[in-house]
Amino acid sequence: MAATHFTDDTFEEQVLKSDKPVLVDFWAEWCMPCQMVGPVVEELAEELKDKIKVGKVNVDENTKVPASYNVMSIPSLIVFKEGKPFKVMVGVQSKDALKSALDEALS
Repeated sequence: MAATHFTDDTFEEQVLKSDKPVLVDFWAEWCMPCQMVGPVVEELAEELKDKIKVGKVNVDENTKVPASYNVMSIPSLIVFKEGKPFKVMVGVQSKDALKSALDEALS
């Protein structure tokens, strides 16, 4: 199961109303650090598919959601829990750092 692609139109339904924590990767095609963190996000989507939701928002195609969460730099990774930002990480993150944030959201 690959990461879901969230859009301005689907974000509220898929992320904010989710009954599980959601990791959202804000990224863009041209962003090299985003390309580095992308495979890690995909791995976590597969490994934790029963516990959490994982998805990506392309900031070039969807501008409303990133603006509403003050995403100024990419990659920005936000863990949402119960419809609210729980943890915000900016820049390339290790798999361990992301997994730790997700474990925290699950506890």
